[in-house]
Amino acid sequence: MLAHLACAWVEEIEQRARRMLEKVPPWLWDGETLPVPVEHVADSGHGLLIRDVTDLSAAPGAPAHQHLSGLLLSDRGEIWVNAAEGRDWPGRRRFTIGHELGHWCLHRTGGEALYCRAAVVDPQDTPADERPPRPVFEEEADVFAAALLMPAQLMLREYAADRDFFSMCDRFNVSQKAMSRRMHQVIPRAK
Repeated sequence: MLAHLACAWVEEIEQRARRMLEKVPPWLWDGETLPVPVEHVADSGHGLLIRDVTDLSAAPGAPAHQHLSGLLLSDRGEIWVNAAEGRDWPGRRRFTIGHELGHWCLHRTGGEALYCRAAVVDPQDTPADERPPRPVFEEEADVFAAALLMPAQLMLREYAADRDFFSMCDRFNVSQKAMSRRMHQVIPRAK
């Protein structure tokens, strides 16, 4: 479905997210209704507690003096989300939850914590000369979150019904940036 994407790991992660959504019990999500209830999938589906936290640096082992968007405390089974970002940008909050759920499903090997710095999750917020290279595991978590929040088959269905970009953002309850990236991945370009 995403044949135009160059990386083989992208399709594998897409399939993992798709398989996860297929296993969501119908009482939790019917597989069709938008938006995908990512918080319920993480909570009821995977036993992860979602916490909106004012100061993520209070997390055990959190890096000092860095702005964090979210983090996964796998030993506690918790996803912490930056409360201020969540209030200001609900779509970004949902993506952060999906991103951390991606770390839970793809990268969890023990009790380590994974921290998502704003400069890594959203490098456009940081000047180009200050951006660190994005680790592959962060790219993978982003691909997982996008596939989870905006499943390809639902993107194609919704795009066919209404090609309005802003309406799509509203229906999927995602940021414009996330929708733009996903549309470029999923929607075939006219030739």
